[in-house]
Amino acid sequence: MKVKEVVVLAGGLGTRLQGEIPDLPKCLAPISGQPFIDFVINYLVRQGIEKVVFSLGYKADLITYHLEQYWRELDYEYTIENTPLGTGGGLKMAESYISGDSFFVVNGDTLFDVNLSKMEESHVNHDHFVTIALKPMNNYNRYGSVELNESNIVAFNEKRPTVAGLINGGVYLIEKQVLSNYNVGHAFSFEKEVLEPLSCEGKIGGVISDGYFIDIGVPEDYKRAIVELTLQK
Repeated sequence: MKVKEVVVLAGGLGTRLQGEIPDLPKCLAPISGQPFIDFVINYLVRQGIEKVVFSLGYKADLITYHLEQYWRELDYEYTIENTPLGTGGGLKMAESYISGDSFFVVNGDTLFDVNLSKMEESHVNHDHFVTIALKPMNNYNRYGSVELNESNIVAFNEKRPTVAGLINGGVYLIEKQVLSNYNVGHAFSFEKEVLEPLSCEGKIGGVISDGYFIDIGVPEDYKRAIVELTLQK
């Protein structure tokens, strides 16, 4: 795998989880005494990632303290948003710490066991600007569905009750050039302003992965993560 850098998006307020963890950002939600972000970092290191850039905002000081105490040997940088910049603005800030032409992106509140090497292979073979890991899911209404035509993502559908489909798993491989028209400090949605227009041009690829997936953004899934990840330890 040639791409060995990743941006971890961990700046959100986590409003829906505040009843469970009122004094913590989502990525520090405890799983049997271990912050959730540790599971994400360990996954990335196992996949061959060598540098991590954390895009932070809400209660960033707690996250940086944890990294300084427990991840001293990790090659990492971080950016901190003074005002919310959305997924796009957060990526743009973090991009300056990426040395290569492309990089992976994951969410700090989601663990999706994707083979990043195979994802990179598909990305290069199809000459895509962005490749997204897609998770097959049944009976859901929390996520929008994604339409895939061979290797190309052709549509992103709004959230609605769905019997079976593919969802955006929140793991991306991105070419830096897709952010070149945006300025640092500009708030924008990566999904709405970058992904949706590019999908109309056939520039976004999708790779289906049925690996383990958990998004702790709502209380019921956070509680499920506590059970499932504790069993995996």
